[in-house]
Amino acid sequence: MHQEQTTLSIVVIFYNMQREAERTLFSLSTDYQENCDSSRYEVIALDNNSSEPLDAGMVETHGDNFRYEFLDLQTVSPAAAVNYGARIAKGKFVAIIVDGARMASPGLVSRTLSCTGFFSQPAIFSLSWHLGPEVQNESMLKGYDQRTEDALLESINWRENGTRLFDVATLAQSSGKGFLGGVPTELSWICIRRELFMRLGGFNEAFVSKGGGQVNHDFRNRLMTAPGIEPVMLLGEGVFHQFHGGVATNVPMAEHPANEFRAEYQRIHGEPCRPSPTPEPIYFGTMPENARKFVLPGY
Repeated sequence: MHQEQTTLSIVVIFYNMQREAERTLFSLSTDYQENCDSSRYEVIALDNNSSEPLDAGMVETHGDNFRYEFLDLQTVSPAAAVNYGARIAKGKFVAIIVDGARMASPGLVSRTLSCTGFFSQPAIFSLSWHLGPEVQNESMLKGYDQRTEDALLESINWRENGTRLFDVATLAQSSGKGFLGGVPTELSWICIRRELFMRLGGFNEAFVSKGGGQVNHDFRNRLMTAPGIEPVMLLGEGVFHQFHGGVATNVPMAEHPANEFRAEYQRIHGEPCRPSPTPEPIYFGTMPENARKFVLPGY
Protein backbone atom coordinates (compact mmCIF):
# COMPACT_ATOMS: atom_id res chain seq x y z
CA MET A 1 0.00 0.00 0.00
CA HIS A 2 1.45 3.35 -1.05
CA GLN A 3 1.11 6.20 1.40
CA GLU A 4 0.05 8.70 -1.23
CA GLN A 5 -2.91 6.49 -2.17
CA THR A 6 -4.35 6.37 1.33
CA THR A 7 -7.46 8.53 1.63
CA LEU A 8 -8.83 7.25 4.93
CA SER A 9 -7.29 6.07 8.20
CA ILE A 10 -9.67 4.25 10.56
CA VAL A 11 -8.50 4.41 14.19
CA VAL A 12 -10.06 1.73 16.42
CA ILE A 13 -9.43 1.54 20.17
CA PHE A 14 -9.54 -1.80 22.00
CA TYR A 15 -9.39 -2.66 25.68
CA ASN A 16 -9.68 -6.33 26.72
CA MET A 17 -11.77 -7.23 23.67
CA GLN A 18 -10.27 -10.41 22.24
CA ARG A 19 -13.71 -11.86 21.50
CA GLU A 20 -15.14 -8.69 19.99
CA ALA A 21 -12.05 -7.46 18.14
CA GLU A 22 -11.99 -10.21 15.52
CA ARG A 23 -15.55 -9.43 14.44
CA THR A 24 -14.97 -5.68 14.41
CA LEU A 25 -11.78 -6.01 12.38
CA PHE A 26 -13.34 -8.47 9.93
CA SER A 27 -16.20 -6.00 9.44
CA LEU A 28 -13.66 -3.37 8.39
CA SER A 29 -11.83 -5.63 5.94
CA THR A 30 -12.28 -5.92 2.17
CA ASP A 31 -13.55 -9.49 2.72
CA TYR A 32 -16.70 -7.84 4.14
CA GLN A 33 -16.79 -4.19 3.08
CA GLU A 34 -18.41 -3.66 -0.31
CA ASN A 35 -16.72 -1.91 -3.23
CA CYS A 36 -13.52 -1.15 -1.32
CA ASP A 37 -9.93 -1.06 -2.51
CA SER A 38 -7.53 -1.74 0.37
CA SER A 39 -5.06 0.76 -1.08
CA ARG A 40 -7.48 3.61 -0.30
CA TYR A 41 -7.79 3.05 3.45
CA GLU A 42 -5.96 1.67 6.44
CA VAL A 43 -7.12 0.32 9.79
CA ILE A 44 -5.05 1.26 12.85
CA ALA A 45 -5.92 -1.11 15.71
CA LEU A 46 -4.69 0.29 19.02
CA ASP A 47 -4.71 -1.78 22.22
CA ASN A 48 -5.06 0.63 25.14
CA ASN A 49 -3.00 -1.25 27.75
CA SER A 50 -5.18 -4.37 27.90
CA SER A 51 -4.37 -6.99 30.51
CA GLU A 52 -5.21 -9.51 27.74
CA PRO A 53 -3.72 -7.89 24.61
CA LEU A 54 -4.79 -8.65 21.09
CA ASP A 55 -2.64 -10.89 18.95
CA ALA A 56 -0.86 -8.83 16.32
CA GLY A 57 -1.03 -11.70 13.85
CA MET A 58 -4.81 -11.89 14.18
CA VAL A 59 -5.10 -8.19 13.40
CA GLU A 60 -2.81 -8.33 10.39
CA THR A 61 -4.52 -11.36 8.82
CA HIS A 62 -7.37 -9.06 7.85
CA GLY A 63 -5.26 -7.33 5.20
CA ASP A 64 -1.99 -5.57 4.45
CA ASN A 65 -3.78 -2.28 5.21
CA PHE A 66 -4.18 -3.30 8.89
CA ARG A 67 -1.63 -2.45 11.57
CA TYR A 68 -1.54 -3.02 15.31
CA GLU A 69 0.12 -1.34 18.27
CA PHE A 70 -0.05 -1.99 21.99
CA LEU A 71 -0.03 1.30 23.91
CA ASP A 72 1.27 1.47 27.47
CA LEU A 73 -0.46 4.77 28.24
CA GLN A 74 -1.47 3.97 31.84
CA THR A 75 -4.91 5.53 31.43
CA VAL A 76 -8.41 4.08 31.41
CA SER A 77 -9.60 6.79 29.03
CA PRO A 78 -9.28 6.22 25.26
CA ALA A 79 -8.61 9.92 24.53
CA ALA A 80 -4.81 9.70 24.36
CA ALA A 81 -4.98 6.53 22.24
CA VAL A 82 -7.33 8.23 19.75
CA ASN A 83 -4.97 11.19 19.46
CA TYR A 84 -1.97 8.92 18.99
CA GLY A 85 -3.78 7.06 16.21
CA ALA A 86 -4.53 10.33 14.42
CA ARG A 87 -0.89 11.40 14.70
CA ILE A 88 0.41 8.23 13.01
CA ALA A 89 -2.38 8.07 10.43
CA LYS A 90 -1.40 8.15 6.74
CA GLY A 91 -4.78 9.23 5.40
CA LYS A 92 -5.99 12.71 4.55
CA PHE A 93 -9.12 11.78 6.49
CA VAL A 94 -9.36 10.04 9.84
CA ALA A 95 -12.33 8.04 11.12
CA ILE A 96 -12.65 7.19 14.80
CA ILE A 97 -14.21 4.16 16.50
CA VAL A 98 -13.61 4.86 20.20
CA ASP A 99 -15.16 1.55 21.30
CA GLY A 100 -13.63 -1.36 19.42
CA ALA A 101 -16.64 -3.55 20.18
CA ARG A 102 -18.59 -1.82 17.39
CA MET A 103 -18.94 -3.82 14.16
CA ALA A 104 -19.51 -1.96 10.89
CA SER A 105 -22.24 -2.27 8.29
CA PRO A 106 -20.94 -3.50 4.91
CA GLY A 107 -21.15 -0.18 3.07
CA LEU A 108 -19.76 2.04 5.80
CA VAL A 109 -16.22 2.39 4.42
CA SER A 110 -17.12 2.81 0.75
CA ARG A 111 -19.84 5.39 1.53
CA THR A 112 -17.43 7.29 3.75
CA LEU A 113 -14.77 7.25 1.06
CA SER A 114 -17.28 8.54 -1.49
CA CYS A 115 -18.18 11.46 0.77
CA THR A 116 -14.57 12.54 1.18
CA GLY A 117 -14.54 13.62 -2.45
CA PHE A 118 -17.84 15.51 -2.46
CA PHE A 119 -17.50 18.08 0.33
CA SER A 120 -14.88 20.60 1.34
CA GLN A 121 -15.15 20.19 5.13
CA PRO A 122 -17.34 17.15 5.83
CA ALA A 123 -18.09 15.59 9.20
CA ILE A 124 -19.24 12.15 8.05
CA PHE A 125 -21.13 10.19 10.70
CA SER A 126 -23.43 7.23 11.12
CA LEU A 127 -25.87 5.96 13.72
CA SER A 128 -25.11 3.38 16.39
CA TRP A 129 -27.00 0.24 17.42
CA HIS A 130 -26.83 -2.27 20.25
CA LEU A 131 -27.01 -5.90 19.21
CA GLY A 132 -29.96 -7.64 20.84
CA PRO A 133 -33.68 -7.02 21.39
CA GLU A 134 -33.20 -3.89 23.56
CA VAL A 135 -30.42 -1.53 24.51
CA GLN A 136 -27.97 -3.71 26.37
CA ASN A 137 -28.40 -1.89 29.68
CA GLU A 138 -31.92 -3.38 29.63
CA SER A 139 -31.47 -6.67 27.76
CA MET A 140 -28.72 -7.80 30.14
CA LEU A 141 -31.30 -7.80 32.94
CA LYS A 142 -33.30 -10.35 30.94
CA GLY A 143 -30.47 -12.78 30.23
CA TYR A 144 -28.70 -11.21 27.25
CA ASP A 145 -24.99 -11.97 27.44
CA GLN A 146 -22.02 -12.89 25.26
CA ARG A 147 -23.20 -16.47 24.76
CA THR A 148 -26.66 -15.27 23.70
CA GLU A 149 -25.04 -12.79 21.34
CA ASP A 150 -22.75 -15.42 19.81
CA ALA A 151 -25.78 -17.56 18.95
CA LEU A 152 -27.66 -14.52 17.64
CA LEU A 153 -24.86 -13.55 15.27
CA GLU A 154 -24.37 -17.15 14.16
CA SER A 155 -28.06 -17.37 13.27
CA ILE A 156 -28.01 -14.51 10.76
CA ASN A 157 -24.85 -15.36 8.78
CA TRP A 158 -23.79 -11.72 9.04
CA ARG A 159 -20.36 -12.33 7.50
CA GLU A 160 -22.06 -13.09 4.18
CA ASN A 161 -24.82 -10.47 4.50
CA GLY A 162 -23.98 -7.70 6.93
CA THR A 163 -27.28 -5.88 6.43
CA ARG A 164 -28.83 -8.67 8.53
CA LEU A 165 -27.36 -6.89 11.55
CA PHE A 166 -30.25 -4.42 11.30
CA ASP A 167 -32.63 -7.33 11.94
CA VAL A 168 -31.15 -8.13 15.35
CA ALA A 169 -30.26 -4.70 16.74
CA THR A 170 -31.77 -1.76 18.59
CA LEU A 171 -30.83 1.89 18.18
CA ALA A 172 -28.44 3.13 20.85
CA GLN A 173 -29.84 5.82 23.14
CA SER A 174 -27.75 8.55 21.50
CA SER A 175 -29.06 7.58 18.04
CA GLY A 176 -32.66 7.07 19.10
CA LYS A 177 -34.11 9.69 16.72
CA GLY A 178 -33.14 7.59 13.71
CA PHE A 179 -31.67 8.36 10.30
CA LEU A 180 -33.63 11.58 9.84
CA GLY A 181 -33.21 12.71 13.43
CA GLY A 182 -30.23 15.00 12.99
CA VAL A 183 -26.77 14.69 14.51
CA PRO A 184 -26.60 12.20 17.42
CA THR A 185 -25.40 13.41 20.80
CA GLU A 186 -22.54 10.90 20.63
CA LEU A 187 -20.64 9.91 17.48
CA SER A 188 -19.62 6.25 17.36
CA TRP A 189 -18.37 6.62 13.76
CA ILE A 190 -17.05 10.03 12.75
CA CYS A 191 -14.77 10.88 9.84
CA ILE A 192 -13.17 14.28 9.23
CA ARG A 193 -10.07 15.69 7.60
CA ARG A 194 -7.00 14.77 9.63
CA GLU A 195 -5.85 18.38 9.43
CA LEU A 196 -9.12 19.51 11.05
CA PHE A 197 -8.82 16.87 13.79
CA MET A 198 -5.39 18.25 14.66
CA ARG A 199 -6.56 21.86 14.47
CA LEU A 200 -9.37 21.09 16.92
CA GLY A 201 -6.85 19.56 19.33
CA GLY A 202 -8.22 16.04 18.95
CA PHE A 203 -9.89 14.38 21.90
CA ASN A 204 -9.56 16.27 25.19
CA GLU A 205 -7.17 14.25 27.34
CA ALA A 206 -8.47 15.98 30.47
CA PHE A 207 -11.28 13.40 30.33
CA VAL A 208 -9.76 10.58 32.37
CA SER A 209 -12.84 8.54 33.39
CA LYS A 210 -13.21 4.92 32.33
CA GLY A 211 -14.26 4.82 28.72
CA GLY A 212 -13.54 8.53 28.46
CA GLY A 213 -16.74 9.69 30.14
CA GLN A 214 -18.21 12.45 27.97
CA VAL A 215 -15.08 12.98 25.88
CA ASN A 216 -17.00 11.93 22.77
CA HIS A 217 -19.78 14.46 23.51
CA ASP A 218 -17.14 17.15 24.03
CA PHE A 219 -15.49 16.43 20.68
CA ARG A 220 -18.85 16.30 18.92
CA ASN A 221 -19.76 19.76 20.20
CA ARG A 222 -16.42 21.31 19.24
CA LEU A 223 -16.55 19.69 15.80
CA MET A 224 -20.11 20.66 14.99
CA THR A 225 -19.47 24.32 15.81
CA ALA A 226 -16.30 24.53 13.69
CA PRO A 227 -16.53 27.12 10.88
CA GLY A 228 -17.67 25.71 7.55
CA ILE A 229 -18.43 22.20 8.87
CA GLU A 230 -20.75 20.11 6.70
CA PRO A 231 -22.41 17.26 8.70
CA VAL A 232 -23.10 14.25 6.48
CA MET A 233 -25.40 11.48 7.72
CA LEU A 234 -24.73 8.12 6.10
CA LEU A 235 -28.08 6.51 5.34
CA GLY A 236 -28.37 2.75 5.70
CA GLU A 237 -25.02 2.42 7.48
CA GLY A 238 -23.81 2.30 11.05
CA VAL A 239 -21.97 0.46 13.79
CA PHE A 240 -23.27 -2.31 16.05
CA HIS A 241 -22.18 -2.66 19.67
CA GLN A 242 -21.26 -6.11 20.93
CA PHE A 243 -21.81 -7.05 24.56
CA HIS A 244 -18.43 -6.90 26.30
CA GLY A 245 -18.93 -5.56 29.81
CA GLY A 246 -18.61 -1.92 28.79
CA VAL A 247 -18.44 0.62 31.57
CA ALA A 248 -21.51 2.50 30.31
CA THR A 249 -23.22 0.24 27.76
CA ASN A 250 -23.23 -3.00 29.75
CA VAL A 251 -24.32 -2.00 33.23
CA PRO A 252 -27.89 -1.68 34.55
CA MET A 253 -29.11 1.89 34.26
CA ALA A 254 -29.29 2.09 38.06
CA GLU A 255 -25.51 1.57 38.11
CA HIS A 256 -24.66 3.74 35.11
CA PRO A 257 -21.76 6.16 35.80
CA ALA A 258 -23.63 9.07 34.20
CA ASN A 259 -23.38 11.25 37.31
CA GLU A 260 -19.62 10.70 37.48
CA PHE A 261 -19.31 11.55 33.78
CA ARG A 262 -21.38 14.71 34.13
CA ALA A 263 -19.36 15.83 37.13
CA GLU A 264 -16.11 15.39 35.19
CA TYR A 265 -17.43 17.49 32.31
CA GLN A 266 -18.51 20.18 34.78
CA ARG A 267 -15.02 20.25 36.33
CA ILE A 268 -13.38 20.63 32.93
CA HIS A 269 -15.72 23.19 31.38
CA GLY A 270 -17.37 24.85 34.35
CA GLU A 271 -20.83 24.07 32.98
CA PRO A 272 -22.95 20.99 32.22
CA CYS A 273 -22.65 19.16 28.92
CA ARG A 274 -25.39 20.11 26.47
CA PRO A 275 -25.58 19.15 22.80
CA SER A 276 -24.55 22.15 20.73
CA PRO A 277 -26.80 23.31 17.87
CA THR A 278 -25.67 21.81 14.58
CA PRO A 279 -26.13 22.61 10.91
CA GLU A 280 -28.81 20.58 9.15
CA PRO A 281 -27.18 17.32 7.98
CA ILE A 282 -26.72 16.35 4.38
CA TYR A 283 -28.15 12.85 3.85
CA PHE A 284 -26.07 10.47 1.74
CA GLY A 285 -26.48 6.83 0.76
CA THR A 286 -29.11 4.19 0.19
CA MET A 287 -31.46 2.35 2.54
CA PRO A 288 -31.50 -1.46 2.75
CA GLU A 289 -35.06 -2.64 3.28
CA ASN A 290 -34.38 -3.95 6.78
CA ALA A 291 -32.90 -0.58 7.84
CA ARG A 292 -35.93 1.47 6.81
CA LYS A 293 -37.70 0.96 10.14
CA PHE A 294 -35.01 3.21 11.66
CA VAL A 295 -35.70 6.23 9.40
CA LEU A 296 -37.96 7.91 11.98
CA PRO A 297 -38.56 5.34 14.73
CA GLY A 298 -41.66 5.95 16.79
CA TYR A 299 -43.50 7.86 14.06
